[in-house]
Amino acid sequence: MSTTSLADQSCADVLCVRGREFAWGTRTFLMGIINVTPDSFSGDGLGGDPAAAAALARQMETEGADMLDIGAESSRPGAAEMDPAAELELLLPSLRAVRAATSLPLSVDTYHASVAEAALRAGADIINDIHGLRRDPLMAHVAARLGAPVVAMHNQRGRPFSDVVADVRAGFEATIAIAREAGISDGHLILDPGFGFGWTPEQNLEVVRRLRELRLGRYPLLLGPSRKSTIGFVLGAPVDERLEGTAALVALAVANGADIVRVHDMREMRRVVRVADAVVRDNWRYHPETR
Repeated sequence: MSTTSLADQSCADVLCVRGREFAWGTRTFLMGIINVTPDSFSGDGLGGDPAAAAALARQMETEGADMLDIGAESSRPGAAEMDPAAELELLLPSLRAVRAATSLPLSVDTYHASVAEAALRAGADIINDIHGLRRDPLMAHVAARLGAPVVAMHNQRGRPFSDVVADVRAGFEATIAIAREAGISDGHLILDPGFGFGWTPEQNLEVVRRLRELRLGRYPLLLGPSRKSTIGFVLGAPVDERLEGTAALVALAVANGADIVRVHDMREMRRVVRVADAVVRDNWRYHPETR
């Protein structure tokens, strides 16, 4: 495994991955979703088709993605869990194809330490764990040993509810403690409040509305509302008619302090983020050819 595939250690104040700088607070970064699941909730599952995964990666890079996220196990409610061996069999061919197709930083969406390690050795750079290092006790140690940044999500599924902000912050604090004990540096941890993971539609909207209250210290925040069922509840719209609802949530996430948004529709969401950043961060470029 080439050490250039993991986070560069030379950057002090920003996260550097594959020579790309993620200076939190300067703008909102976009993570593109590549699902190689056969049963994705959003209807975009590519199954075992490495060529399609590579083509989507190239398209998303052209459309403005800052990083990509690839996963082989569906995280939709009620989905059957995959055995790590089966997950790797489905994941690795597409991951290798994506790695060959793009130089963008690549995260692997898995909560199995063995899958994460194999993916990192095959060219992934970042671990995206929907259980926030709290499911597989070896996950944090794999990340620390290989120097991989971690997107750690608070997953409310199966947990008692008290208060949206209190529950998310408690989950984040548990994750941070695990990460520090394993030796993961604070600069390698990105926190995700888990939009769509164990919350009611009303609670999901509260997560977005109160996003600033969820920030702990200087840890960057990622939000993934793209095409989620909450949009369907609000609009009465099927999954293939949730573009505008996703755009609204992405814009509000930017307004409320998100550092990364995880999305399917890169071209459209890049435009949403650019305009939202122009308002929120006064970070924009004038395009004289437009009126």
